[in-house]
Amino acid sequence: VQLQASGGGLVQAGGSLRLSCAASGSILRDYSIDDMGWYRRAPGKQRELVAEITSSGDTRYAESVKGRFAISRDNAKNTVTLQMNSLKPEDTAVYYCNADVLVPRGNYWGQGTLVTVSS
Repeated sequence: VQLQASGGGLVQAGGSLRLSCAASGSILRDYSIDDMGWYRRAPGKQRELVAEITSSGDTRYAESVKGRFAISRDNAKNTVTLQMNSLKPEDTAVYYCNADVLVPRGNYWGQGTLVTVSS
């Protein structure tokens, strides 16, 4: 199973970016992904959860992004998206998508995409 993330880049504070991540693999079964999420690692900091979404659509967000970020997914396409609005310089980080797969069982990470927010 591979996760391919895209959508990072450079944006000014107050701007928006949209991150996307697609899961693929010849052994990945339809509708076999449980939780999907986005994590980030800022320079000099530990990786932290940004947002996650269950297969039924329940969401959870880090306090620092509530009201600004929105996570969504398409179960048929095995994709997860993170819409990031009102970006702040402290959102600068490498963002990683994550998927908890039921068939075949495992937890998978994308390669990371850099988001840089200038002040």
